[in-house]
This record gives sequence, structure tokens and C-alpha cells, in this order.
Amino acid sequence: MPIFKIKHITNYKYETPVRDSANQIILFPIKDDYQKVIKHDLNISGSPEIEIFIDYYGNEFGTFTQNEPHTQLKIFSKVSVETFQKPLPQDDMFSSEQWNSLQSIRYEVPFIDYLRQEGFKGIDQLRETALNIKVTDDTPYQTAIKYCAYVFNSFEYIKGITAVDTTIDEILSLKAGVCQDFAHILTAMLRLTGIPARYVSGYICPNKDGMRGEGATHAWAEAYLPEYGWLGLDPTNNCIANENHVRLAVGRNFADCSPVKGVYKGGFEHILEVNVSVGYNDDDFNDNDNYFKPTEVNYHKPSTPTPHAGSRNSYQQYMEAIQQQQQQ
Repeated sequence: MPIFKIKHITNYKYETPVRDSANQIILFPIKDDYQKVIKHDLNISGSPEIEIFIDYYGNEFGTFTQNEPHTQLKIFSKVSVETFQKPLPQDDMFSSEQWNSLQSIRYEVPFIDYLRQEGFKGIDQLRETALNIKVTDDTPYQTAIKYCAYVFNSFEYIKGITAVDTTIDEILSLKAGVCQDFAHILTAMLRLTGIPARYVSGYICPNKDGMRGEGATHAWAEAYLPEYGWLGLDPTNNCIANENHVRLAVGRNFADCSPVKGVYKGGFEHILEVNVSVGYNDDDFNDNDNYFKPTEVNYHKPSTPTPHAGSRNSYQQYMEAIQQQQQQ
């Protein structure tokens, strides 16, 4: 039952004042039998009022606005989360019974979105690949594990090679990407063989013997299994996502789970810095005035990429795309 101390900072600094900023944040860890939020502090520059809602997929999200001109938007989420190991599937039903069970729920509302796969050019090829991996007597659990291993072994993890709008066809062509790309491929393979699958955003937390410090938001997939429920699968690390994964949100894809998104009026030129750190002790959780130090980069416009563009991670690229101005 590890307790993780997570700090997630998103900081925007604008070259010229912007205003009428409307934002949505999904920075509230899921609360259930396997994840307990002990404490959560959320600070936003300007101290706006945050309204909390529950979205269609059951995620807790907040909205806030800042109408006055400002040159910085800083969102500091500090959360202490206790996680519990979820038992693995017993997988003691006959495989045919399990596949029939999945077939029977394909039109039920809670699963429709997680079975529908948007079309792409290589969909038939990926379906064929998935069916070739699946053995006749494999259960959905065994099939999902094989798909997770396939993505891990077939795609190279390379930061900066993709962006949030990279298509599945592009990922298949590149045979590379980052965690969100791996999650998108895995969810597609599961859906194409009749297993409901959803995208998960959150944090991966290293073991106590591992490294601590700055990281990033993480993504993986969950497969729905009969008589069990949702099983987390992390194709980036080829493992089952369990007590070392902290879940923020679930949805069809990244767009449903983005930690921060919004719009504003004003110039596009800005600096963006995103920092995530994970610790285990109270000392790791203490505020540090010097913790957040934005990296000095050139201001840029989307039509004129800078040499730094390739080094930005996909979350940063998404934030820069979504936080565009509405010229008045």
C-alpha cells in the first residue's frame, strides 16, 4: 500500500498580456477501492474560483476563468495518493464463454464508446495483425496480455517523434512514439477484436529502489474482462498497471483525458513548462520556492517551428495547440 507524493506544475508565461482565459483541468485522481486521495492542494495563479463537475466518463474535472489581463498562468497540483494492489483475473471461465459475454455487451451504453474504433487507412492491417496474434483458445485476458507485449516489442520509445495529433497511421508507419501512442495502438487492437478498451492518463510511480524526481504524465490502456472488470495494461513498460500507477482520468483517447486545456484572447507567443515529480516522504512534498524554474526558450509561432520544437514532449505540444487565442 504505497503512498505517493505527486507534484504536477503547469506554467504559462505570455510575452504580452492575455485575457478571458477559460480553462478545464483534470488533475483530480480517481477515487475508488484501489486508490485513495489522502490530501490534495490545488493552487492557481490569480486564485480563480474552481467549479467541479463529473464528466460523461466519470472523471472529476474543474473549470475556471481569468478575465483580467495576465502574463502568467500557473497551475500547481500537489496530491498525496495511497494505492492498493488489485487482484489479477482468475481467468477460470472457458474462453468461449468469455468471448460470448463480451459479444453480448457490445451494444450496452457503458461499453459502446470503448468498442467503437475510428477508421484509419491501416485499420484492416492492424486488425489482421491482432487476429494473427490471438490464438483460438486464448481468453480475453491472455489476448490482452499478448497485445500489450506486441506493442512493447514492435514500437520504439522515442520522445519528440510524435505529437498529440499524430494519427494511428503515422504511428504504424514510424513504428515509434511515446506512451500515449503506445496506448492508442493497444486500445485499437483490443477494440478491433471485441474487447472494450479505454485510454488512461495519470502518473507512473517508481519503486522505492528506483529513481525519483521530475517525470511526466503517463498513459496506458484498460481492457474490460468478463467477471473481472477493467484491467490496466501499460504497453510502454509491458506490465500490468497496478499499485505503481496513479490514475487521473479515463476516456476514449487523449483528448478526453487531457490534464489541462483551454482558450484565451491575446497573442500566441509564450513559454510553457510542465514538471512532474514523485516522492515518498514528507520532505519530498514540502514547497520549494526554487522548484519551478521555467526553461528559457525562444518564443515561437506554430507557422515557424523553432529548433526546440523537437524536444518538447507531446503533452507540451498539446498544451501549446489547445491554448490558442481567439482574436477579437
